[in-house]
Amino acid sequence: MPLNEVYAIGMLLCFVVLLFAGVRVAYAIAASGFIFGLIGFGPLLFNLLPARMYGVATNYTLLAVPLFVFMGVMLEKSRIAEDMLDVMGHLAGRVNGGMGVAIILVGVMMGAATGIVGATVVTLGLIALPTLLRRGYNTGLATGAICASGTLGQIIPPSLILILLSDLMGESVGTLFAAALIPGLMLAGLYVIYILALGFFRPDFAPALPAEERARVSGRELLKRTLLGVVPPLALVFAVLGSIIGGVAAPTEAAAMGAAGSILVVALLGKLSWKVLNDTMRDTLKTTAMIFFIVMASQVFSLAFRGLSGEDLIAEFMGALPGGIWGAIIFMMVLLFILGFFLEWIEISYIVLPLLLPIFVAADVNMVWLAMLVCMNLQTSFLTPPFGWALFFMKGCAPPEVRTGDIYKGVIPFIVIQIIGLVLLATFPQISLWLPTAIGWMK
Repeated sequence: MPLNEVYAIGMLLCFVVLLFAGVRVAYAIAASGFIFGLIGFGPLLFNLLPARMYGVATNYTLLAVPLFVFMGVMLEKSRIAEDMLDVMGHLAGRVNGGMGVAIILVGVMMGAATGIVGATVVTLGLIALPTLLRRGYNTGLATGAICASGTLGQIIPPSLILILLSDLMGESVGTLFAAALIPGLMLAGLYVIYILALGFFRPDFAPALPAEERARVSGRELLKRTLLGVVPPLALVFAVLGSIIGGVAAPTEAAAMGAAGSILVVALLGKLSWKVLNDTMRDTLKTTAMIFFIVMASQVFSLAFRGLSGEDLIAEFMGALPGGIWGAIIFMMVLLFILGFFLEWIEISYIVLPLLLPIFVAADVNMVWLAMLVCMNLQTSFLTPPFGWALFFMKGCAPPEVRTGDIYKGVIPFIVIQIIGLVLLATFPQISLWLPTAIGWMK
C-alpha cells in the first residue's frame, strides 16, 4: 500500500480517536487534516485552502442558511406552535388518535418552518406532552409521536440539510426541495395512518378529546383561532416554498422573504417583542456560526484526504463490496445510520459524504434520489435507541414520570414506519423524482 494511503487511513483514525476523546468535531476534523496533510506533503498541500475557504464564505446559495434559521427560530420563539397545536387538537379531537394526528401535522408545519429537529422536539415536548398525558394518551405513543414528528424537519423543505446537500451534490436547491416534498408528506401520512389505526383498535391508547372540553370552544371561536393561529404561518411557508419550487425566486431571495415575513407574521399576531427578537438573533447567530465553522474545518480535511489519495482508497474499497452499486448504496446507508447516533447531520454531510459521493457520481447514480435516501436515513438514525438525538431532546424536556424506557418503546413503531418509507423510496425512485420532473427542474 502506498505511503500516502497509509497516511489517509491514519487521518481517519486520528479523527475518530479525537472525537471519542471528547474533542469538538470541528477541532478534531481540522486538526487531523492539518497534521497528516503536513506529514504527507508539507505546507504546499494547503496552498489551495484560502481559495476554498473564500469559496465557502462567498457561496450565494449558503447565504440562505442563516435566513432560514432566522425564520424558523422567530416562529419558534414567538410560541406560535402552541396556538397551532391547540387549534389542530380541537379540529381533530373528535376522533380517537386525533390529538396524535395534530402532533404530526404541527410537526410537518414546524419542520417546514424551522428545519431544526431539536427545536421541534423540545417545543412539542414542552407544549404537547403534558396535555397528551393528562388526556389519557399512552406514554410511549405520545413521546414516540413527538419524536417522529420532530425529525420530519430533516426532509420537509426548506430543510437546512437539503440546502447543504445541494451544494455538495451539485443540484439546485429548488430541485431538492421539490424532490423532498412527496417523500416527506408520504412519511407523515404513514405516521397518521398508524396513529388512527391504533386509536381505532386500542382507543385506550389514544382517546378522543373529551366532549366537555370540545364544548368549551364554539365553532366561530375555532374558525377565528384557525384563521389567526394557523393560516398566517402556513401561508408564509407556502409562499417561501412555492417561490423556490415554482422558480419565481432563488433560494436565498426566498429565504430573505421568509425571514422578513416571519417578523411580519409574529407582529400581526401580537407576539413580537424585543425579547423575542433578541433571542431569535442570538440563536440564529449561534446556529449559523456552528454550521459554517464545521463547513470551513471540513475543507481542511477534504483537501488533505484528496491530496493523500484517500479517494482512490475509498474507490477501491467500495469496488470490492459485493452487490455492485447497490452494495455500495447499502454500505453508505448503514454507515450513515450508525454515524447518525454520534454526529449531527451537518458533520456527516461535510465529513463523510464528500468521501463517498465520487463513487456514485462515477456510476451515474441520480444525485437527487440519493440525497433523499440520505435525508430519510439520517432521520431514522436520529430516532433509534439508545443514541438517537431526538430521544435525548425528548428526555430532556419530558416530565419526571416519563421513563427513558417509555420513550424507547414509543419510537420503535415509528422507526419501523421510517424503514418502510426508506425501502419504498429506494425501490420506487419516482416517489422523489416525479415532482421535480413534472415542474421542469429535471429532465
